[in-house]
Amino acid sequence: MTYYRSRSMWLDGVPGELAPRDPLPGPIDVDVAVVGAGLTGLWTAYYLKKADPHLRIAVLEREIAGFGASGRNGGWCSSFFAGSRERTAKTHGRAAAIAMQKAMFETVDEVGRVVDEEGIDARFHKGGVLVQASTAPQLLRVRDAVAYECSWGFGEEDYRLLSAEEARSRIAATGSLGAWYTPHCACVDPARLVRGLADVVERLGVPIYERTPALRLSAGRVETPAGTVTAEVVVRATEAYTVELPGFERVVIPLYSLMIATEPLPGEVWDAIGWREHETFNDERFLIIYAMRTDDDRLAIGGRGAPYHWGSRISDDFDRDARVFSALETTVHQLFPQIGEFAVTHTWGGPIGVPRDWYSSVGFDPATGRAWAGGYVGDGVATTNLAGRTLRDLIRAEKTEVTGLPWVGHRSPLWEPEPLRWLAVNAALKAMASADAYEERTGRPSRRATPVQRLIGA
Repeated sequence: MTYYRSRSMWLDGVPGELAPRDPLPGPIDVDVAVVGAGLTGLWTAYYLKKADPHLRIAVLEREIAGFGASGRNGGWCSSFFAGSRERTAKTHGRAAAIAMQKAMFETVDEVGRVVDEEGIDARFHKGGVLVQASTAPQLLRVRDAVAYECSWGFGEEDYRLLSAEEARSRIAATGSLGAWYTPHCACVDPARLVRGLADVVERLGVPIYERTPALRLSAGRVETPAGTVTAEVVVRATEAYTVELPGFERVVIPLYSLMIATEPLPGEVWDAIGWREHETFNDERFLIIYAMRTDDDRLAIGGRGAPYHWGSRISDDFDRDARVFSALETTVHQLFPQIGEFAVTHTWGGPIGVPRDWYSSVGFDPATGRAWAGGYVGDGVATTNLAGRTLRDLIRAEKTEVTGLPWVGHRSPLWEPEPLRWLAVNAALKAMASADAYEERTGRPSRRATPVQRLIGA
């Protein structure tokens, strides 16, 4: 369907039809009801069904599998975890903070393993992340980033400082003063990943009921327009859309991230730029950008900067912001002038789920049968997989390495009521943009983003 294809370049490129699966026909009783057919919900259903083929599992989805962030994101299957390592060490100990990061390293490879084993055409390329410095203040942050990782006991096999020459030999971005690199990241086609995973889950015998919105969640029950789904376990896997569920309006905020993609670029352009290993790419600016080279030789780049909308509103109208798209085009011209003039063939965006303390969480309450995972702050492609494996073990009452990780059972504070959160979030976005502009103009480090970094634990 045209509407679903227009949500992102990735969904537009999925082969076959995007017609919704059949909705829920009426009230049903299952062992596990999963609300949300994004990556969190589908990984949870996948690992549960693999562990116990007799489990009766149903997945409920308001639109189609991959409609939200899972089918629209930047294509980074990274080891980045949304949560302060210092906060983790303070509450759970240094060893737990290190274990959390190592679990994320392993998760990138686990996604690759399943993609290969299940025959999912996700365009998985493990080329790592290159984080460039384009200004003197950014170079200081690049060096500090590697020193920080060394202080936690990680060596060059995990995080490495690159000279300007080494960085340019990988990706010839203009003005590179150096970079840091980690191999623990892959680029993927996220829509092919989530849609392929949905097909695998169906083949395992798990029905996915699309165009079936959850109206209300409670212990053992999911209310839908077609009737009530009764379940011993209800898994909330709704990420940014959580705010539209009664009782969950302040659990996260939906913060918009937008992307553009160029037309396929000729071979001589890529010869000039490099990018042969399909590394993911960004730099040390405060207002985040993220980029990748696609399998069909486009440059896809995204970034923050779109405003937070009053009352945590979510709307298709917010998926596109001409100002942000124009800024992303300018960034491409600045970083990669080798491209010359290019056509932008796709523009899109969508909300990511941001908890009050910028800390992802997963959990299960056996007394009520309620389970949840989310708050990925845009780093969910890999983290959803770890969530799915963790929920499998928590629901099955199995004590494993993943159930002992420090994000398990974490409870973020609620966001403040309006107008406080509207004022604070949009002021933070402006502070980040202002800090970048100051550093670009003066070549000196800016302190304007410091309050925001303290807020998010960076």
